[in-house]
Amino acid sequence: MARITASVYTSHVPAIGAALDLGKAGDDYWKPLFAGYDYSRQWMKDNRPDVIFLVYNDHATAFSLDMIPTFAIGTAAEFAIADEGWGPRPVPKVVGHPELASHIAQSVIQDDFDLTIVNRMEVDHGLTVPLSLMCGQPDAWPCPVIPFAVNVVQYPAPSGRRCFQLGQAIRRAVESFDRDIKVQIWGTGGMSHQLQGPRAGLINREWDNAFLDKLMADPAAAAAIPHVDYVREAGSEGIELVMWLIARGAMADVAGGAAPTLKHRFYHVPASNTAVGHLILENS
Repeated sequence: MARITASVYTSHVPAIGAALDLGKAGDDYWKPLFAGYDYSRQWMKDNRPDVIFLVYNDHATAFSLDMIPTFAIGTAAEFAIADEGWGPRPVPKVVGHPELASHIAQSVIQDDFDLTIVNRMEVDHGLTVPLSLMCGQPDAWPCPVIPFAVNVVQYPAPSGRRCFQLGQAIRRAVESFDRDIKVQIWGTGGMSHQLQGPRAGLINREWDNAFLDKLMADPAAAAAIPHVDYVREAGSEGIELVMWLIARGAMADVAGGAAPTLKHRFYHVPASNTAVGHLILENS
């Protein structure tokens, strides 16, 4: 059967992609951030999955305020890179895995989670920046990717509890797939940041690191954090952290298995006006 071997958590700041694309990764400002992913890029080479299930949020490219699905799964064979106003990022197209994506959609919907099935969409920095951080700048991404978009842009956003439960349903779906493949699930977005209003530029190191602690040691408690806490403590865009709970809910210990192994932890501020958090957890 298929199995989830690891989960990866990382911020997806658009300026990170721009720094890579413009050759600024070695600049004094950016060098400490990218150094925090040196281990991760090697780990990725040593632990290459067959498929990445990548949880992210769309930034008004595939979707707009005219139509905002709460959860949307990409089932296409490939996904073009979106033009977010300054041309598409110069990165490889994203190859999908329609067979597994369709199987997950079938299983999760029958498990009483309503998904929007998307057979054609472009993907933006929310998806491509994590791939660049983990994989570098290759001619092709190392494996197929299933995009899974979550609405954390327009309220009402899904609760952390619902996201955590969805991760459990995704794990069950993957394990019921009848091919022997290795799947990684990635939760992206966050950490603390606010892009507008009188608190623009807010970063809360203490809260961010407490969230990382809780995510690893007591994910059910992390899932119980109410929306108002994210907004008050981590800024208006801190709500993106609920997407990390989807990845955490898919890990084996949540279903009674052994606790995952922490392979890497990194935290850095600032990247543009955002805090960057990063974890790699492996299933035993």
